[in-house]
Parts: sequence; structure tokens; C-alpha cells
Amino acid sequence: MKETPLEKFVAEKGQSEAARLLRVTAPAIHKALTTGRDISVLELPDGSFQARETRPFPSQKSAA
Repeated sequence: MKETPLEKFVAEKGQSEAARLLRVTAPAIHKALTTGRDISVLELPDGSFQARETRPFPSQKSAA
């Protein structure tokens, strides 16, 4: 499986096409890029694409 950072995937495919391939909206792609989320896109053996996000654990800060 080929893994590509979301920023590069969007640069290669365009925002609308990237959104279509990942089955999300173009505004969702834009928001993920502008907020700096750590998302990688995997190209699966069948030619489809899947996005994975790396987040710290725990992902929410505790109220201390």
C-alpha cells in the first residue's frame, strides 16, 4: 500500500477529486488542511483510497 500525506494527495489530485476519492466533502478536505491535521492517504490494492489520522493519546486534554 502506498501512503501519501493529505497535502501531497490534494496537490496531485485537486481538492474536489481528493474529496470524491475519500468519500468526503471538499470543505472537509479544506478544513483538514487549514487546521494542520496529520492525515495520510493509503492507496489500497483494489485502487480505492482510505485516509488515516495520527492523533496523540489521549486526544482530548483533561481539565486540570
